[in-house]
Amino acid sequence: MKNAKGRAISLSSAKLVETGFISSQQTIPLVVKPLIDGLDITQWAQNNLDLVKTLFLQHRSLLFRGFNVTTAREFQEFVKVTSDGELLKYVDRSSPRTTVGGQVYTSTIYPPEYPILMHNELTYTIKYPLKIYFCSLKVAPCGGETPIADGRKVYQRIDEEIRNQFIEKKWMLVRNYNDGFGLPWQEVFQTDDKAKVEAYCQENLIEFFWKEGSRLQTRQIREAVHYHPQTSELIWFNHAAFFHHTNLLSEFNEYELPYNTYYGDGSAIAPAVIEHINQAYQQEKIIFPWQEGDILMLDNMSIAHGRQSYKGERQVLLAMSEPLISAISDFS
Repeated sequence: MKNAKGRAISLSSAKLVETGFISSQQTIPLVVKPLIDGLDITQWAQNNLDLVKTLFLQHRSLLFRGFNVTTAREFQEFVKVTSDGELLKYVDRSSPRTTVGGQVYTSTIYPPEYPILMHNELTYTIKYPLKIYFCSLKVAPCGGETPIADGRKVYQRIDEEIRNQFIEKKWMLVRNYNDGFGLPWQEVFQTDDKAKVEAYCQENLIEFFWKEGSRLQTRQIREAVHYHPQTSELIWFNHAAFFHHTNLLSEFNEYELPYNTYYGDGSAIAPAVIEHINQAYQQEKIIFPWQEGDILMLDNMSIAHGRQSYKGERQVLLAMSEPLISAISDFS
């Protein structure tokens, strides 16, 4: 490969990039920028995988900026190179997305005037991704940032008594499908076959109940606090606040909502507890502007993400990789 002046360069050299932070007040994400024009991000990553892995474990969030990524195919190739194994399919869905191809999806399709709260991806499943990637192909003229927060610091900010309650009781997600609001079960499970839905639920520790009119209700109990598989750090990793009825805009009563959360024993989570958790995320929330061509690589266990409200057009792609199996009895 040659640089813009026609000089030969070595793709194995880490000196082809520089690292830093968006501002002196922020410690995440670590920004990785090319030092020469036309540096292919996938080829560079392929030749510097050890460096990428080291930086990723140290910082848990890497923002690759200035590599001029313009297509879903380029994004997909980078994800494959920097992941162990295949990309994950988006099954047991909680939000509408469009499939772009090759396990690459659009980010959540949700009214732009509303923000999306901070969360980690697929905490309610027993198989969730360690890595999650975003690629900004079109930046909204106003808003639309993808804020992030360190789940280790969120854990520390939550009152110890509240943490211990969740560790002891776990948390429960209750979902109602085909009640006129939220995703139908056919989209969530990517099938029209009830038998396949039941098989998936049984394999993934989900209780299910068929209501009148082929409507479905499911319940799943999960850990609220997890150990990181590589460092054994304690991390706040759940959707207990995200899906709680006090955070949802709806005219349905509590028992008809498309989502609601409880402690694992079925008891109610007090609104004050949810607000306390919301504030912990808010205090750790870091917002930075997208640039076109950015790729954001996150440790999905360590780093929560969300979405700011926006105006105009916005295109952000998503991919997930390296599935982990939940340790249901970590704290039993």
